[in-house]
Amino acid sequence: MSDTSTDTHASKAERQNPLLKMALELGPLLIFFFGNLRGEWLAKTFPALTAIGGPLLIATALFMAATVLSLIISKIVFKHLPVMPFVSGIVVMVFGGLSIWLQDETFIKMKPTIVNTLFGVTLLGGLAFGTSLLGYVFNAAFQLDAEGWRKLTLRWGIFFLFLAVLNEVVWRNFSADVWVNFKVWGTMPITILFTLAQMPLIMKHSLEEKEEQ
Repeated sequence: MSDTSTDTHASKAERQNPLLKMALELGPLLIFFFGNLRGEWLAKTFPALTAIGGPLLIATALFMAATVLSLIISKIVFKHLPVMPFVSGIVVMVFGGLSIWLQDETFIKMKPTIVNTLFGVTLLGGLAFGTSLLGYVFNAAFQLDAEGWRKLTLRWGIFFLFLAVLNEVVWRNFSADVWVNFKVWGTMPITILFTLAQMPLIMKHSLEEKEEQ
């Protein structure tokens, strides 16, 4: 029987369809970006959207809808919901809903801060109790020794907190458009570069690499 629960392991379908997995994770962000970029046009073309609010709030509503659709497709195709997108999706719905309901863009701008802080504190908190939680998330992709998982978990925990602080600096000091551009086109490249920078550590502590040697 296939596992249809939310879990931390990459399924066989995810490993076989990495491009679809990436599209489902990045798709809502791109819709959020273009929704904000073309918010005024959308409001003029579909007057009913003006009830939601300004361009950023219209983009937020589209972001919420795209996030739900992405999670549904993930559930159907991959037979489970990956933990990070699932948790992020919950925060999107809560803070996006508050932004629209209260007509206050602050809540959706704080969403990345909340999510990244949650991930960072969880990873570092796990280490404090002797558990490398990142190993449960990525053990389908990498096989590392205990020291490798500990170091990688520490680095990702600090990195998530760095992203939280960076988001706070950007949204509090720049315009909404600058923040949206940073969220879509800034955070992802930074994360990719950080991930690539961890490859030497992963190779050094890889159990497969040690077996070959």
